[in-house]
Amino acid sequence: MAYIRSRQHQKKPVQLSHTLIAIAALAAPLSAQAQQNTSVETQKSAQEKSKKESALPEIKVQGSQDVPFKADVSSSSKLVKPLLETPQMVSVIKKELLQEQGAFNMMDALRNTPGITMQLGENGNTSAGDTFQMRGFATQSSVFVDGVRDLGAVTRDTFNVEQVEVVKGPAGADVGRGAASGYINLASKVPTLENAISGAGSINNGDNKRVSADINQKVGETTAVRLNVFKQAGGVAGRDQLENNGYGVAPSIAVGLGTKTRAYFYTQHIRQDNVPDGGIPTVGLAGFYNANAALLAAPKVRSKNYYGSVNDYEKVEADMATAKFEFDLSPDTVLRNVTRYGQSSMKRVLTGINGLTATGAQNTWTVARSRQGLDQSNDIFANQTSINSSFDTAGVKHTMSAGVELLLERQTTNTLAVPTGTVIPAANLYQPDPNTALPMPVKNGASSDGQTKTAALYVFDAIDLNDDWQLNTGLRYERYSTESKSVSLSTATANPTLPVGTLIPAKVNKHDDLFSWKLGTVYKVAKNGRLYGVYATSLTPPGSANFSLSSAANNVNGPLADPQKTTNFELGTKWDLLDKSLAFTAAFYRTDNANEIVQVDAVTNVFSQFGKRRVEGVELGLVGQVNPDWQITAGVATMKTKVLQGSTGNNSAGAAARWSPDLTATLWSSYKVAPSWTVGGGVRYTSEQKRIVDPSVNAALQNLPAIASSWVANAVVAYQATPNLALQLNVNNLTDKEYVSTLNNSGARYTVGSPRTISLSANILF
Repeated sequence: MAYIRSRQHQKKPVQLSHTLIAIAALAAPLSAQAQQNTSVETQKSAQEKSKKESALPEIKVQGSQDVPFKADVSSSSKLVKPLLETPQMVSVIKKELLQEQGAFNMMDALRNTPGITMQLGENGNTSAGDTFQMRGFATQSSVFVDGVRDLGAVTRDTFNVEQVEVVKGPAGADVGRGAASGYINLASKVPTLENAISGAGSINNGDNKRVSADINQKVGETTAVRLNVFKQAGGVAGRDQLENNGYGVAPSIAVGLGTKTRAYFYTQHIRQDNVPDGGIPTVGLAGFYNANAALLAAPKVRSKNYYGSVNDYEKVEADMATAKFEFDLSPDTVLRNVTRYGQSSMKRVLTGINGLTATGAQNTWTVARSRQGLDQSNDIFANQTSINSSFDTAGVKHTMSAGVELLLERQTTNTLAVPTGTVIPAANLYQPDPNTALPMPVKNGASSDGQTKTAALYVFDAIDLNDDWQLNTGLRYERYSTESKSVSLSTATANPTLPVGTLIPAKVNKHDDLFSWKLGTVYKVAKNGRLYGVYATSLTPPGSANFSLSSAANNVNGPLADPQKTTNFELGTKWDLLDKSLAFTAAFYRTDNANEIVQVDAVTNVFSQFGKRRVEGVELGLVGQVNPDWQITAGVATMKTKVLQGSTGNNSAGAAARWSPDLTATLWSSYKVAPSWTVGGGVRYTSEQKRIVDPSVNAALQNLPAIASSWVANAVVAYQATPNLALQLNVNNLTDKEYVSTLNNSGARYTVGSPRTISLSANILF
């Protein structure tokens, strides 16, 4: 079954009077301080007491007691063995590491694992929220919270996250459709039987302020409540006009803790009110190309420039409510049920930038602007029932997980556009004015409404064949049904018999059965070392990402299209070193994605579904502590991409995949140089990310054919002022290096990599 342990935290107990005093203190800037003050003897005593109270207490998602960065287990009940014995690359990013780095959202957390790159929208359309690729495949639709799929174009805050789990490789057996290169799971904070209060407050040189609090209170012998909150407001370092504002509240209650029947009820509510970034022109960057000789020789624009309007906005509402029940049927068997309802909405008006005009004096040059609007809502209802059990059959030990999942997902989008014929003033290329009056996008009647219903059965079994060999199997069957309704506006070209702008409704359906599986084996080469191999599959059916089906012949989301099929082969080794304080992993992987849509004939515009792409490479990881004072997490990954079967353009045979760097690496390390002082830092490296990947295209004549490679260095200094208070100084992008964070598909605009950002925080723990 899932690895089951007591949930112990290294925090000092406090009385109710102390709690009230601490709550009042949270009005000042505070920050969660690592739990360093409890002795090993106290922890062992608490563990022994917990074992006596219940043979099967709740799942613990922490790692080794004395290793802040290292986790030994996943929170997922489907990964039935400890990470050392799981035949797959799994990275666990704990809250202690995020606190030390001053990282507050999921995208910052993911920078701690190699092989992940950020994305920007298609041409003038800026993607919203967490948008990224992992091992060469878009992964933003494979984000989960406590094992339940999470929807919505939102930027996920980590104020209520215990740890971020990154599972790599096709994972259709784990989570179902669409997990071509893996998935991300956020493990939520839940109540424990320990009184503890922590808080955090920070301010940076972008005048962005943030406060947060984590309050856990025991209110009975087996009952506890917990409250996590945050509030953030202010600008973005190095950028004009941009703002990140928001707050979140996450109350929870747990009953039956330490008994054989436990229940958790928890909700999370986030509100964001931001000024979004439409990017800046790529003019002047290395690799910029334009047929206009004046533009080709032009200097680059200021990275601080803002080409939008003071009226641009991005408002996000995200809510979820969860009920989880756990029943210990025997010392070796636990039954769980999780029910969740979640909803999110995004309302946004953003200014994009397009073509350049360079005539006359340079101070009169302009860049065209577009007005983009988004009005989108997502709803999800999920119910999961699972059982985990350990048992022997004919002398062979089984550790099994099986379950049923029911899921209803829906996404509704109303199209917003400026009225036809409306003129959108261009912006001065070098001195844009945000106060220029720009038209507001309005609903034009076009919309899409898609939903997917899924019923799934799964089973995982880790079979200990003998003391040295383990066989891991997994199988998932799911029946899905997607229904897509849309309303479009007629055009003179597509609908010559209708008046332009006529509303045209459409409805498309698709349903199918999907089978995904994985088969792995683990060999115990030493007490602390394992060799493993695994083969796994995943399926991505039409409409998998946004429940929107298309009748276009050249669209992979057409109802007649077959699911894309991904297969993955991985060979690796895992070692627990230095008395299990340091984990080392190494793996070779090869991923093939088949049934991609490719163009057969450019003249007749005929498409067929025979494309095949391969991504392969090597990944290394190291996390834990070298000694009690020295913590480290590091990773490096190579990625070689190739189109095995394709057609013309960027999908031609022999081409690479866009935005897939050959090498990514990440390192973070901290050292306690004195009892009260800790210093640390790290670097991130990303090699060149190609936009033009067709070898037959002359990249020198294409605008910004690639994102240049970049190094970014960060540092931290922390001072433990008192047993309950610590001060922390973080400096990100220590050398103030200018680099491209993301680039759009046309190469016309980019988002700026964060400049030097200095943040001062105060952390408190009772």
